[in-house]
Amino acid sequence: MAEIETKRGRKKKRIKEEPIDDDDVGTLQKSADFTLKPSVKAAKLDTSKWPLLLKNFDKLNVRTNHYTPLPHGSSPLNRDIKEYIKSGFINLDKPSNPSSHEVVAWIKRILKVDKTGHSGTLDPKVTGVFWVSCEAGSYIRTMCVHLGLILGVGGQMLELRRVRSGIQTERDNIVTMHDVLDAMYLYENHKDESMLRRVIRPLEGLLINHKRIIMKDSSINAVCYGAKIMLPGVLRYEDGIEIDQEIVICTTKGEAICLAIAQMTTATMASCDHGVVAKIKRVIMERDTYPRKWGLGPKASAKKALIAAGKLDKYGRANENTPKEWLTSFVDYNAKKQAAVVAPQAAWEIHQQEETRKRKFSVSGQENVTTAATIADENCERKKKKHKVDEEKATEPTTSEAADENTKKEKKKKRKKDKDRELNEVE
Repeated sequence: MAEIETKRGRKKKRIKEEPIDDDDVGTLQKSADFTLKPSVKAAKLDTSKWPLLLKNFDKLNVRTNHYTPLPHGSSPLNRDIKEYIKSGFINLDKPSNPSSHEVVAWIKRILKVDKTGHSGTLDPKVTGVFWVSCEAGSYIRTMCVHLGLILGVGGQMLELRRVRSGIQTERDNIVTMHDVLDAMYLYENHKDESMLRRVIRPLEGLLINHKRIIMKDSSINAVCYGAKIMLPGVLRYEDGIEIDQEIVICTTKGEAICLAIAQMTTATMASCDHGVVAKIKRVIMERDTYPRKWGLGPKASAKKALIAAGKLDKYGRANENTPKEWLTSFVDYNAKKQAAVVAPQAAWEIHQQEETRKRKFSVSGQENVTTAATIADENCERKKKKHKVDEEKATEPTTSEAADENTKKEKKKKRKKDKDRELNEVE
């Protein structure tokens, strides 16, 4: 019995878990749920190993932690495989001989997608062992020729390899055409997505060097439809944002919404409570990925109810049935400045005044109408006189030209007569 008790008392050996590599996207996306959760207190998380746009999320400046999470969208690593392929990129090791356009056409055919593209065009022979790190616009072929001229032996480029394109280098999960073929074969025949998710990376991987602004879920679809990026919709923002800097707007799940041009600095965002944070440069997310949440506030709901009851017109403007409480409480920011200056007057009276201006002048203003009419008649008479003078001037050169032609004809006739007389005298 003592032996059995000692065996039971022994502790079981713990199996050491192998550390997850940051570049292994397939295991990272299954290891945890990479989402931001609403809270009152500041988050205490170690986000240094979170992927893509959520990396070092805890170091962002907090504007607010309160928002309503929506069960829409997903982490870029957990997207449906069709959406994952559609909105992904491949860091491809282009083989020698085929052109860039041929490679793009092959990838489109292998992955069976509607659209493909490439960043930068490579010549058919560009790949190999000639390593050069240079700026954009450098022509390596001419450099090889010049090196041959300097050495006096002649030179010609045989092979060239591009080692970096943008932020992607040949060490950042580079794959070949064979890898793409194998990954698609596994998916189609064995329903295995793991290799395809390693070959293709989410598009957010190209934006990790951009400054980030994280928005509320309720503001996302409005931005996808072109709305301004306003400060009340911002949850967190990064340090070092400057005006006119290109930034990325992302969701709480790490999805890229759009690229934008900053209109506020980090210091301005920290000291303001309203205003335009950035203007959209290019929308990335598809519309209606998140539900529409604009027009659901108390004022908007009351306005819709008044329109349905006929107390406002179909454009939301005041009419004769509009209650006074609405006229005094509601401020129409789309109205003209003149209406804003005359604050005591009711909106309906202002609307009536604008309509009367568009109609004919009243009887009291007939004198002004008559004076304006007489001035218009005088202007018409002056124009007619000028027109007549212009016509007379135009006819004068025509009469002089006719007279010149007549004199020329008479001179010709006289010459003919003189010649005839001379001939008769000679005979």
